[in-house]
Amino acid sequence: MASPIRLRTMQVEQTWVGGRMMWDIFCHAGLVPASNVPHTEAMRERLPCVYMMASGFLGTLYVGVTSNLVGRVMQHREGTFEGFTKRYGCELLVWYDVGETMETAIAREKTIKKWPRDWTCNLIERTNPEWNDLAVGLGLEPLS
Repeated sequence: MASPIRLRTMQVEQTWVGGRMMWDIFCHAGLVPASNVPHTEAMRERLPCVYMMASGFLGTLYVGVTSNLVGRVMQHREGTFEGFTKRYGCELLVWYDVGETMETAIAREKTIKKWPRDWTCNLIERTNPEWNDLAVGLGLEPLS
């Protein structure tokens, strides 16, 4: 029997700041993949995250780091910047981990980027075996 996973959920709120849309993340006890940081209910903050985008099930992978996960996923989906994720169609958020600081998140990203592909796929499949788009759980619309 598999052991239960204690994770947390996030809610997203949009606000306009200086003419730009900003996304704030509200964390609540519940479900969030790969989270290992203790949280209080209704905590509002920018969270340093390591994340993985994929082109599909067992598809091309991109590993990145950000302090604004929802905003960064939106940029990947919209193809805001030229680069790897736009070229290879990496639009599904398949894994993320909230770090304590940006420095620890960056160190984790660098470590994961050095791993063999099967290790990375196993990491994803521990919390997301079907490679579902986790961005939907963060309040973004499902991809068509």
